[in-house]
Amino acid sequence: MPRPDAGGIERAVRAALEGVIDPEIRRPITELDMVERVTATDAGVEVGVRLTIVGCPASDRIERDVRAAAEQVVGAGNAVVELGVMTPEQRAALTERLRGGRAARGNPFGPGTLTRVIAVTSGKGGVGKSTLTANLAVALAARGLSVGLVDADVHGFSIPGLLGLVDEHGTAARPTRVDDMILPPVAYGVKVISIGMFVEPTEPGGRGSSVAVAWRGPMLHRTLQQFLTDVYFGDLDVLLVDLPPGTGDVAISLGQLLPNADVVVVTTPQPAAADVAERSGLVARQTGQRVVGVIENMAGFAQPDGSLLDLFGTGGGAEVARRLSEGVDEPVPLVAAVPLSVALRRGGDEGRPVVVAEPDDPAARAIEQAAAFLAGRPRSLAGRRLDVSVR
Repeated sequence: MPRPDAGGIERAVRAALEGVIDPEIRRPITELDMVERVTATDAGVEVGVRLTIVGCPASDRIERDVRAAAEQVVGAGNAVVELGVMTPEQRAALTERLRGGRAARGNPFGPGTLTRVIAVTSGKGGVGKSTLTANLAVALAARGLSVGLVDADVHGFSIPGLLGLVDEHGTAARPTRVDDMILPPVAYGVKVISIGMFVEPTEPGGRGSSVAVAWRGPMLHRTLQQFLTDVYFGDLDVLLVDLPPGTGDVAISLGQLLPNADVVVVTTPQPAAADVAERSGLVARQTGQRVVGVIENMAGFAQPDGSLLDLFGTGGGAEVARRLSEGVDEPVPLVAAVPLSVALRRGGDEGRPVVVAEPDDPAARAIEQAAAFLAGRPRSLAGRRLDVSVR
């Protein structure tokens, strides 16, 4: 038999459940219509929750969080949580609600988007571009921004490992599917998608990262397109894209799919690297994108006596910025010089970005400087639909 104040208890529990966030969709479960029922009983309260899919990987956490929220109202041990699964119709309604009326398989980051898209590129491999991209994403998320990260380096994917989205065997975390919608894993507040999350290990218990992806241009374009259309990132402030090195198919495809993207060029201090790095910026401009800054990685290493060891020379970043500033209205600045750092390397190996693990390290401070620059840039509204009408 229900308690005399059953209605008040049920309303209070529902209010408490508004604070329970689905860890994959990152919205309150009440907003997602996941709360099927709240029933007050003589013993406390029973809460029925609809999971999005069978075998939802977040089910244990959701059940735990729902019970904790309900017990805030009825007391410890007095809440019973029953888990069910959405019907196909309920899932379809959910995906429609999440898309906000946008057509399925549309690109939400194309012309007209209010999300700031930042592509990180380099002229050559081995300059630490992916490490910097991962750390920049985490640093921007730590500033309170909603951040997504696309690992577009299909042949040399490394973002899952850099952000700790791998198990003890090195196999990357799998996204969750809700019908035709893909929910990206989240690390350090960043929503992440990578081809490394879809490849299979070479053998049971093997390392997923050892799998080679041998694809040509059309397949690469389709993969990048699917990352942008099928993955549900929600409303993002910033979308970072980690491009493969060079000026090949993916860079050209990105220009077609994300023509409003800003581009950050990563280079090393070697003056000889300036020629190669400059090319990646020039290709971005040819596709209509805007180069907004240069980051120099592997800069001088601080010695115990306070001197700097310029292991890879000096001046490369400034030279790339100078060359990319020629003939354009807005100069391209050298945003940051990130020094060689054991902590930065260690953080990448361990999946703990240096901006979180060791924020006082010189490399972490330089990356924070770059994140502050990117976060503080005014948004250009050129070519964007503002949905404002004049009466």
